[in-house]
Amino acid sequence: MTSWFRRTGSEVLGWVLVAVGLALLVLPGPGLLALVAGIALLAPHYHWARRILDPLHDHAVEAAQKSVETRARVLVSLAGVLWLVLLGVVWLLSPPIPEFSVWGLEIGPRLPGGGATGIGLIASGGAGGALLAYSVKRWYPGSASSDR
Repeated sequence: MTSWFRRTGSEVLGWVLVAVGLALLVLPGPGLLALVAGIALLAPHYHWARRILDPLHDHAVEAAQKSVETRARVLVSLAGVLWLVLLGVVWLLSPPIPEFSVWGLEIGPRLPGGGATGIGLIASGGAGGALLAYSVKRWYPGSASSDR
């Protein structure tokens, strides 16, 4: 029963995350992260998912290593994370803004998207912060685990 649930549950969750990730690519939220998580859950069950995930894993590790090579890169990444969280908080507070039109779309006196956009921005900042912390711990020169 446990092995059946493990296989079926991970497969169903993987497909759900792929669908949600595809939707979040155009909606506010961490779409790419959900899409990759879904493919990672499907990889043990499908050869096509493994073929997508293997080079993606290699590129992600290489990018994570390069992103923490210097203190300046870490600080710029941290500034980006803080910017996302701050923008999400501002979006949640939804301060009044001047009314204006962009390509025929009326904007104002409130920010478009409401609380969902703010929550999506904060979630993206949280995910980025967690990934940055992991990368610093794992690959920052001079850290205890960087020689692995």
